[in-house]
Amino acid sequence: QVQLVESGGDLVQPGGSLRLSCVVSGIHLRTYSMGWYRQAPGSQRESVASITRFGSTNYADFVKGRFAISRDNAKNTVSLQMNSLKPEDTAVYYCNTFPSSWASWGQGTQVTVSS
Repeated sequence: QVQLVESGGDLVQPGGSLRLSCVVSGIHLRTYSMGWYRQAPGSQRESVASITRFGSTNYADFVKGRFAISRDNAKNTVSLQMNSLKPEDTAVYYCNTFPSSWASWGQGTQVTVSS
């Protein structure tokens, strides 16, 4: 059974930084493309960034140049470095396989950007 455990969310001021981590178990991470997603209150879940099993990355326009996704297959971890955070980045952040998020969603990690 696939398990996704996200962590690293926090309350941060605009312009601040956070690093999110997702520990993946139950699959051979190295064989899957992975993504970070987010869901703000009252909004649908959306894709933020993705990384292929070869390490190629892709970003939504609204985070391009500010966020960076990475993976460590040896540690079964996918990370999201978030810089220059904006209030509109406030959401619960999740990781999952990409592009089809077929694994059961984890609990996510709350990111709140506010002064």
